[in-house]
Amino acid sequence: MGTASRDTEADTGLPGEQVDGPHPSRRLTLPPGARPYVPPLVLYCVTKLVGLTIFAWLLEHAGDYRTKDPRFGGGAHWWDVLSTWDGWWYLQVAQHGYDPKPLQPLPPGGMFTAEQNSVAFFPLYPGLIRGVSEVTGIGLYGSAILVSVLSSLVAAAGIYAVISALAGARAGVIAAGLWAVVPGAGVEWAVYTESLFVAIAAWACYSVMRGRWVAAGLLAFLAGLNRPTSAALIGAVGLAALVTLLRRDSRREHGIAGPVYAMIAAPLGLLTYITWVGLSMGDLTAYFTLQREGWAHYFDWGAYTKDVLSNIAVGHSDYLFAYSTPDLLGVQVVIALPFLIALMLRRKPPLVLVAYTLAGIVMVLGTQQMFGNTGRYLLPAFPLLLAPAAALSRLKWPSLTVFFTTAAVASGWYAHYVIFELGIP
Repeated sequence: MGTASRDTEADTGLPGEQVDGPHPSRRLTLPPGARPYVPPLVLYCVTKLVGLTIFAWLLEHAGDYRTKDPRFGGGAHWWDVLSTWDGWWYLQVAQHGYDPKPLQPLPPGGMFTAEQNSVAFFPLYPGLIRGVSEVTGIGLYGSAILVSVLSSLVAAAGIYAVISALAGARAGVIAAGLWAVVPGAGVEWAVYTESLFVAIAAWACYSVMRGRWVAAGLLAFLAGLNRPTSAALIGAVGLAALVTLLRRDSRREHGIAGPVYAMIAAPLGLLTYITWVGLSMGDLTAYFTLQREGWAHYFDWGAYTKDVLSNIAVGHSDYLFAYSTPDLLGVQVVIALPFLIALMLRRKPPLVLVAYTLAGIVMVLGTQQMFGNTGRYLLPAFPLLLAPAAALSRLKWPSLTVFFTTAAVASGWYAHYVIFELGIP
């Protein structure tokens, strides 16, 4: 005991301690609260780097990106591909801001039409890009990648926090690694908003689980400035807060002010931006008109998903946004969903996770959009990783090393190359 005490004092450098020269054991150490996050972040980063390396090799081997428009999947270097498609729009907003154009009426019925416009892209991510660029002096592209990578680390840490609270630290580490290799994970280190949104969503859900309602409300508010699909998170936080208020024992534990604050604050970001777009474009429903007319994206109660599945089942491609390879991967994701949902529910996760996940899935499958991007659209549904991570946590690390090595290499194709080069992310 005496030796241990002296070692502790020497390490911490307590007042009164006599030190003759540099102490050989003194070194930079992480705060105790940060240490549990090292394994999941290391696994996540190594896995992502392997996938990105394979993606770069495939791009160089094919060479097709060199002949494509820099806005639509092309560029002088392979890494330029990471800032195309939606990434081009985000960089335009970061550089020039918004230019909302009034909707054009179509005679004679007073309906409106709209061309593609930057206001379809929410402001939080491009705002961070511009802010990082101004502070650091690096270009907008570098700032965008930096924001995405740092956000992905915060997201992986949040996924670890949520899953480890439900299934143990080992499962939490594995869940962070799985998020690096799921279909669509290629946009996590690209000029896309998924990493930022998942970072916000994971910690918002964790805040609800811990009864930190002010944090949950603020995070849901920020999510509303990042993506329209934040409606799933906003609804889940609001529902969890409402249930807390309705339960007498929960009211005693958490009080009333916190849940009420979360319910009020959560939707304000989304409502504020949608309203601003409407006022700027001359019609309060302008955002939805823009999505429908400019991008052909709108909620259709699953009609488009049904159309795609029925066509692919018989080998046809008679549907909008048909891309054979990404669509086949999308079908596999859809087939896996019932099993993943059932396994998640079997573990009885908190209400906020169930509501958030199911609402997000309904929004994805109930909307007409690029079916081949189903894996990307479901990236925020990280609670689906709960059961697979818990099952894999029973394996020893040699077996897990083989699994993650194989998955990381394969993800360079199915999670990166397929969506960026064989489809439209």
